[in-house]
Amino acid sequence: MKNALIFGVTGQDGSYLAEFLLKKGYNVFGTFRRTSHKCFERIEELEIFEDISRIKCDLADDLSIRSAIKQSEPDEIYNLAAQSFVGASFQQPILTSDITGLGTLRVLNAIHEFSPHAKFYQASSSEMFGNSPGIKNEESILKPRSPYGAAKIFAHHMTNHYREAYDLFACCGILFNHESPLRGIEFVTRQITYRLARVKYNIQKKFPLGNIYARRDWGFAGDYVEAMWLMLQQKQPDDYVIATGESHSVEEFLTLATQYADLGDWKDIVTLDKQLLRPSDIDELIGDPTKAQRVLDWKPKMKFEDLVKSMVEYDLEYIKLQTEPFKTK
Repeated sequence: MKNALIFGVTGQDGSYLAEFLLKKGYNVFGTFRRTSHKCFERIEELEIFEDISRIKCDLADDLSIRSAIKQSEPDEIYNLAAQSFVGASFQQPILTSDITGLGTLRVLNAIHEFSPHAKFYQASSSEMFGNSPGIKNEESILKPRSPYGAAKIFAHHMTNHYREAYDLFACCGILFNHESPLRGIEFVTRQITYRLARVKYNIQKKFPLGNIYARRDWGFAGDYVEAMWLMLQQKQPDDYVIATGESHSVEEFLTLATQYADLGDWKDIVTLDKQLLRPSDIDELIGDPTKAQRVLDWKPKMKFEDLVKSMVEYDLEYIKLQTEPFKTK
């Protein structure tokens, strides 16, 4: 039975990956950062909390990273921990660079020293491409437009460096946007479905959004974690773009979500707020998953429309359960 260590097991991707690996028969170890609030909601919702060996760890702290690796004795290591909200990286560029960028280097250095035979997966990001032209593949120009994207490029290049310099089995998954009902509420897709549910149950009347014309390649996070695992099952380490190959605008997502929530025209519900615009943004991101399809035999299963529907249905039920205790009898 293999041991897997997931840095960032409490996040959207970490939770789905843990569930996936448990079904494969792995012993799953997952790190979480000590906070003053509850952080296990996702793995509790997936009913895998008791199945994961949980380890306190912070990517800013070398000792805790080394301790996590020594405790888990991993065959596979997945680095999904990061300051992963692009918008926040503009307000916290130093923190983002430290956790998202240098945090990966700390993990790589610890693997090199204590677990050089473990296979390593690094969560790279489509944000690294920025506004470079065309459909993006593994050879496309990296031209970030956010501190988050820049930090991910550093982590990406350091992973490649450790693979080449120290012969580590290290892979980078360049994942395009992937969503789910477990997505954080600060992300625009979940912000939309969550706020629409609140409107549906008369908790609020309207909500603001920023750039609704940006286009992204959106897939389902549950599909994408399978690609992470497949990368580490290959004979040779490599980097792969994981995407659907099609893009949709935020406005398309909003329109579809409003229809599924049966709320009429989104223009009666949403206000466009210039203060929510980022200092710089990416017009469109669309990935070419040809290599992943050819080498990994991987394809996304969930369609865009089904993804939006699942998120809307989840939040409608979530808000309904939140409001029911307060109903008068």
